Amino acid sequence: MKPQNFVLKNQTIKKRFVEEKRRRPESFERRLSLSWSIWMFGTEPIDESLERLRRNGFEYVEIKGDTSIPKEAMNKALKNSGIKASGACGMFSPQRDLSSPLEEVRKKAQEYIREVSSYISFLGGTYFIVVPGAVGRPDAVDGLEMERSAEALRQCVCYFKESGVKPVIEPIRSAEVSLVHTVDEALDYLDMVDDPLVNCLNGDIYHMLNGEQHVGEAIIKCGERLVNLHIADSNRDAPGKGQIDIDTAIMAAYLVGMNQKGRFITFEPLGPYPDPYVLSTGPCDVSVMDRLVKDSVEYFREREEIVRSL
Repeated sequence: MKPQNFVLKNQTIKKRFVEEKRRRPESFERRLSLSWSIWMFGTEPIDESLERLRRNGFEYVEIKGDTSIPKEAMNKALKNSGIKASGACGMFSPQRDLSSPLEEVRKKAQEYIREVSSYISFLGGTYFIVVPGAVGRPDAVDGLEMERSAEALRQCVCYFKESGVKPVIEPIRSAEVSLVHTVDEALDYLDMVDDPLVNCLNGDIYHMLNGEQHVGEAIIKCGERLVNLHIADSNRDAPGKGQIDIDTAIMAAYLVGMNQKGRFITFEPLGPYPDPYVLSTGPCDVSVMDRLVKDSVEYFREREEIVRSL
């Protein structure tokens, strides 16, 4: 029986992975650096959130793009836990929207970028996830959103230069945002910003499943621009709880060098909310999150070891 198209694409990626691993084994020696996007733990005290990650062997954490915890207190919590900040997940609501037709809203987004870039730099993080539009607003205001957003972000380059933090653009499914849903659209957006300091991407295999023809091919298309890759399964649960081929995602990640220092695999199994930011302000269901973290890292590391043995 002839394989289906997605199976053929999986096989092509596997063949390339095996060939490249044999040709340059030194490039595959280092394992992927795992991180967790901590904002989904809601209002839980930061020390408790970090302890959950420490118990499960995490070395890195993606902090919430929020400066409500004083930077000195956050830095102390990180040092006490032994966990390093990888970067920050930007929270771009309709109230701080780079693509808004209202100048005051765009200004709020720019001021937010300035504050969080400085904050994450102080904590030792290296990237800041930027969403070109507003999460939770899937309908376009007009046909000029890309142009306004790109111009507004270009005006923030001075903040990235000062902080040394990389802005990474994340394509998000069309049910959540009005623009930049695919890797190709994110690359077009980077071209529109047209600044060498704004040239990196944040991927998310859940969003890729929704917007791309093939998750593995989308990861490979990102190439060296991919700084961070969010992990959640097809139902936005822990990897292994849905239908995404995690092995292929892992192989594609290795092929684009995601096991290099300064690049991260970050779990973000949020659940199927049209506006997932609701998790960031609610109470933490400790037993659910304990199990979610444990299941995610155990399954992913198990699959990574199987892939590495090929």
